[in-house]
Amino acid sequence: MGEFVRLEVEGGVGTIRIDRPKMNALDAQVQRELIEVAQEADSRSDVAAVVLYGGERVFAAGADVKEMADMTFEVMDVHSNLLQDFTKALAGIGKPTVAAITGFALGGGLEVALTADLRFAADNAKLGQPEILLGIIPGAGGTQRLARLVGATKAKEIIYTGRFVEADEALAIGLVDEVLPADEVYPRAVAWASQFVGGPAVALRAAKVAIDEGVDADLVDGLETERREFAALFKTSDQKAGMHSFVQNGPGKAIFEGR
Repeated sequence: MGEFVRLEVEGGVGTIRIDRPKMNALDAQVQRELIEVAQEADSRSDVAAVVLYGGERVFAAGADVKEMADMTFEVMDVHSNLLQDFTKALAGIGKPTVAAITGFALGGGLEVALTADLRFAADNAKLGQPEILLGIIPGAGGTQRLARLVGATKAKEIIYTGRFVEADEALAIGLVDEVLPADEVYPRAVAWASQFVGGPAVALRAAKVAIDEGVDADLVDGLETERREFAALFKTSDQKAGMHSFVQNGPGKAIFEGR
């Protein structure tokens, strides 16, 4: 368990909690701790799904600018690998993930949220990639994941201007999936994640791999990924349990073991 990032597990749902007062700035230590916690969440059999959460006040207000301000090109050329690695680790969690966004999700904070499968936001949340105002661009996946989510044109407009995106606009453009009162965001995220407890964990992981890899491939390669993942599930106990239960008892009654 890290100093600023921890994994809290309750009822089969793991919450990756960022807690670095006062704005959850994502310095190198936090980034390394996020890698460790993401790997733990991915490997633990008692975690069916994951919520990314920064607390009631703020999701994460971005990278630690003070830490980066005086870095030379040579230093940043190395450090930029960490920026990519910590968001890749979060995106690589092979389980359903949802970001519970309250307050600000800016810069690196939004890049953390973009790694999740879904995003639920408070009605007073503010999202954005304001790096351009510092004379830089997003470096932890923002130019790539944002464009894939909302389209290249809208991503360019948001990144070029560095402006804040209010919750209602974020919902309209597909940047977030639900907008709720602030005190309902985290409970809603946990409720969404809870539906996967006791579910077919291997099939859920396969679905995530097929979708994520397929988005970045042409149709032929994407279909081959789907075929490979689909066929491999016939080696699992869950496939046998699910299909035999369907034949004998109808849909939705299978008991899965996650293997």
